[in-house]
Amino acid sequence: MYLDLSCEQCFNELNIKRENDPEPVAPPRGDYQTLLSFQKAEVIYDLTFRFAKKYLERGDRTVDQMIQAARSGKKNILDGSKIGTTSKKLELNLTNIARGSLEELLDDYKNYLRARDMVIWDKNSKEALFVRKMGKKSPLSFEGFREIFETRPPGIIANLAICLINQANDLIDQQLKTLDREFVSNGGLSERTRIRNNHRNRQ
Repeated sequence: MYLDLSCEQCFNELNIKRENDPEPVAPPRGDYQTLLSFQKAEVIYDLTFRFAKKYLERGDRTVDQMIQAARSGKKNILDGSKIGTTSKKLELNLTNIARGSLEELLDDYKNYLRARDMVIWDKNSKEALFVRKMGKKSPLSFEGFREIFETRPPGIIANLAICLINQANDLIDQQLKTLDREFVSNGGLSERTRIRNNHRNRQ
């Protein structure tokens, strides 16, 4: 066993309903630092930057690709949240880009493990459940994972990243559903302004 954990306790905590969590999935627009998906994306970036520099060969194109994908995931969540006060459509588009970037990064980590004949944790494994428990903390930062990064082999770190990316993607999927409903119902400031202008022009 790679990590010190109580599986039964971990499993029970993971079964707490999401609606009982105190942190909202989508806080007020522009407040990206309290957005759970942003917190996870920031940890993923910090982890990926260190992982790529430490475990991938210098000159390997995958280094830049993984770092840029992690950065895109983080930055587009941030930009989407900031611009959501004026345009829900752009917020939706940017959040979709963040989701795609993290999916690309997820595939890179899986490729790393497969190419080296390393195990990819089952989502219900003891290790994956433990990481999922760690990922539920808020506020979340890389410091909570630094010890694992500095003391565990690369296969463990890659699996840790995979678990965090899956968590972030799940949160982003929930955000996208909420944003889609909001856009259909209300739109943003720019969308409402365009509708008003079109109405005036018709009159």
